[in-house]
Amino acid sequence: MTVGFVLGGGGVRGATEVGMLRALFEAGVTPDLIVGTSIGALNGAAVAHDPSPSVIATLEAAWNSPTASAIYGEWWPRQLRRLAQSKTHLNNPAPLRDMIVDLVGEDATFEALAVPFAVCAASIERAAETWFDTGPVIDAVLASASVPAALPPTVIDGEHYVDGGIVNSIPLGEAIRRGADEVFVLQVGRIEESLEAPQKPSDVAKIAFEISRRHRFARDMADVPAGVRVHVLPYGGAQDGDEKLGAFRRLDTVGARMEAAYTATAAYLEEAGVTRG
Repeated sequence: MTVGFVLGGGGVRGATEVGMLRALFEAGVTPDLIVGTSIGALNGAAVAHDPSPSVIATLEAAWNSPTASAIYGEWWPRQLRRLAQSKTHLNNPAPLRDMIVDLVGEDATFEALAVPFAVCAASIERAAETWFDTGPVIDAVLASASVPAALPPTVIDGEHYVDGGIVNSIPLGEAIRRGADEVFVLQVGRIEESLEAPQKPSDVAKIAFEISRRHRFARDMADVPAGVRVHVLPYGGAQDGDEKLGAFRRLDTVGARMEAAYTATAAYLEEAGVTRG
């Protein structure tokens, strides 16, 4: 049996994945391969580097660090000045790069990781989904998490890449294609939240965005081959204010997200009788 961890995108909601990982490790479930997109690429890189329970403390510290605050909590006037200067993005990519380096090391390569790992990014020039699984890790993870308008595209070998969530937000199919036959999907909760027809202008863009994020995963779930078992781990429920536009910046919810996801996932794994090791 080949166990795959699929870590999806979702900005600050990605803290839920840390709680899920804690529950998985406590149940003795460890990955044979990992695929990730966007913030899931960052969390996944840490696990691929250190696929042991000790990585949980590392991730918890990273998510509660000043570096994380610099990524998500930068002062609005400074962001607006940067947008005026760059014409394309609000945030400085340096803190995100620093966070990735803190998790895996400056010179990390895919080949040197303890677990096979791949990350998804979207190529601008080719308008194509691209998977990185060889060479330097840092730029590949940064590319996967380069949210348009928030961060500039990441340049790798002369090509510009943006957030992998645009093309494959929860890359279940990729894990199966790479040989996983027991798959644990770590997702941030959006697929558990219902959608309704828009009632006001602000709803239109939000709902269109959610459909674009979710449809690929729905198709992948419908196409799961016989003999492959998929566990979609529960995220533990929404936090107060998640419905608001600025929720993606709220680092004060990190601890609550981790704990809720841990509790829900531990209960799921116990009920499903999932253990390994």
